[in-house]
Amino acid sequence: MTHASPPPQHSPNSTPDSSTRRGRLNLPCVLPIDGKQPLYWLYLGLKDICHSPWLSLAHGLLMAMGGGLITWLAHDRFWLLASAVSGFLVVAPVLATSLYAMSRAIERNEAVNLRLLFKTWTQWQTLQNNEPVSYWCLVRFGLLLGLAGTGWVLTSSALITLLAPVPVHTPMDFIRHVVLSPDSYLFELWLALGGLMAAPVFASSVVAMPLLLDRQLNTLQAVLTSWKVVLTHPMPMVLWAFLIMGLSMVGILSLFIGLIVIVPMLGHASWHAYRDLVDTHDVPERMPRQEAV
Repeated sequence: MTHASPPPQHSPNSTPDSSTRRGRLNLPCVLPIDGKQPLYWLYLGLKDICHSPWLSLAHGLLMAMGGGLITWLAHDRFWLLASAVSGFLVVAPVLATSLYAMSRAIERNEAVNLRLLFKTWTQWQTLQNNEPVSYWCLVRFGLLLGLAGTGWVLTSSALITLLAPVPVHTPMDFIRHVVLSPDSYLFELWLALGGLMAAPVFASSVVAMPLLLDRQLNTLQAVLTSWKVVLTHPMPMVLWAFLIMGLSMVGILSLFIGLIVIVPMLGHASWHAYRDLVDTHDVPERMPRQEAV
């Protein structure tokens, strides 16, 4: 399996093309991939962890600690706990932004350190005057994902409240009266509804966040490019979605301990998925390149 090589650095003359691209809603081309490529992305994600283990695993540790804290606070409030889990799965692409930046720096043979992470989250301020159209794209996309997660929790809560035979207040109530209930198909209906709502969220975000970080495109272009990727490679994207969901649930069900490795692995792997799936050679870079180490 081959991995896309880094695109050449664009000259300042390419900036006007960026404005034209935004105006015409031109989308990057989708590259061909092998059906088993998602498994290779996980391998590349593990390689990136080995390159900078402490910084990578620190992201997973923070996520695991946050999940443990929320579980401790909401262990007897099922819907608050469900909101936290759903929120993690939906907003994770935004929270992994610095992991994308680390993988990009490794790919470019640039320094990977705390300074890189700080610049990733703060250097957008320097781009406000140069890119007023796409300046808030990361924030907008994060808000859209947050609204999607909130919508699922409210819909899920309403479904269970209306159809469950008894009130559901705790995780054990949910397991006893919904998951293990022999007299209804409420759990199957709940899963089907969750999949129906999760599918468009996944299709909108599969490459959107690393694309927004890396290239001068706006939120709509990034979301439509993600949909273009999914429609072009439906079966590999189904496999990728199952890998993300399955590994995330393993991390959550392991009392969040597994997230210490799974979060950075999926974050780094998502960068490699974007690089293998989207042809960005004619799209101007958003952030300037650093000197190679």
